[in-house]
Amino acid sequence: MPNPVAAGLSPARLEVLDHFIQTRYIDSGKIPGALIVIARRGELAHFRTMGMSDVERKLPVREDTIFRLYSMTKPLTSVAFMMLVEKGLVALDEPVHNVIPEWKDLGVYQGGFMETYRTVPPARPMLMIDLLRHTSGLTYGFQQMSNVDAAYRKLKLGERSPGATLDDMIAQMAKLPLEFSPGTAWNYSHSTDVLGYLVGKISGVPFDEFLRANIFAPLEMADTAFHVPTGKQSRLAACYAYTPRNPMLLFDDPAKSVYLQPPTMISGGGGAVGTASDYLRFCRMLLNGGTLDGVQILSPKTIALMTLNHLPDGKDLPALSRSLFSEVAYNGVGFGLGFAVTLDTTRTMLPGSIGDYSWGGAASTYFWVDPKEEMIAIFMTQLMPSSTYAIRRELRTLVYSAFAEANR
Repeated sequence: MPNPVAAGLSPARLEVLDHFIQTRYIDSGKIPGALIVIARRGELAHFRTMGMSDVERKLPVREDTIFRLYSMTKPLTSVAFMMLVEKGLVALDEPVHNVIPEWKDLGVYQGGFMETYRTVPPARPMLMIDLLRHTSGLTYGFQQMSNVDAAYRKLKLGERSPGATLDDMIAQMAKLPLEFSPGTAWNYSHSTDVLGYLVGKISGVPFDEFLRANIFAPLEMADTAFHVPTGKQSRLAACYAYTPRNPMLLFDDPAKSVYLQPPTMISGGGGAVGTASDYLRFCRMLLNGGTLDGVQILSPKTIALMTLNHLPDGKDLPALSRSLFSEVAYNGVGFGLGFAVTLDTTRTMLPGSIGDYSWGGAASTYFWVDPKEEMIAIFMTQLMPSSTYAIRRELRTLVYSAFAEANR
């Protein structure tokens, strides 16, 4: 049972948090439902379900509801890659073309489209660290910034399409230019999908099997996978999308969802599903310095390295970003090896701690870990896009306002 008092949180103020989400977002029809988890000082402080996981079938959100994690898959993949770094199988400053030789001559876009690209050589090769921190020069098709991402859309790169594979995606990317010279800018991209491909190639184990054997099974994340198997399908939430005419349009019916079948395209950037309880175990491992319940996934020093700002010259995201979209867009926020990292709370203008780290998913899911406060917060819902409402900013304010005593 949650014990907010032992965690130094006010039960009355947590009720304010719940009331806010219920009235502003659920009762108003902005989101279907929500699940909020807060853990602090080793205590489960708050675990609240509200609203519907499936509005059409009138099914409530439950503790074991399975959500599409989308980009909250990225930290899982980043941890998997860093496990290989710890084994000495790959290094952060190693060129990506050491493992993907067909990428050795990738050029930087100067003009043209598809078969008529004009490119120049990059200032340096793409490094493994560029993939972890999204300074690779890759992009997403939905960015809609240039002819490069237009090509991504035309080729349906990274989409969960029948028959699509990681191998196909890597081969197609070898024919496309980079948006910019690696290390010179930040752009939200398929970089983490490439990391998943590299995990499979370097380890010699299929990427999804590597995650299952080395992260999901050891951490007892029993409901986290890249599809929902038979026997659990009734627990998959519906996913909705905001449109001007319908603020909660059914986007992915859980009875017909592509997530009911194993994909051929295993997306380390956004393909996993899971429960809040599973993701809490993953976050507890991070907060505990890489170990949970006697199982060590990474070393404390590696976790510390991952949660530093690795953007060139110590810049924050707005200063370096060319991206039209990301899961955070705050001043004073940098990027580590798989996570956004708070650098300056006077610039974010949000409560939190220097060094807390976070990320979210396209369906408005969100988590953050605050090592200084020994706190984890996880928010689950299913509404796309995640930029529809300012709910993540509001969550930070309301969670920290529930602190009932000074940090001991």
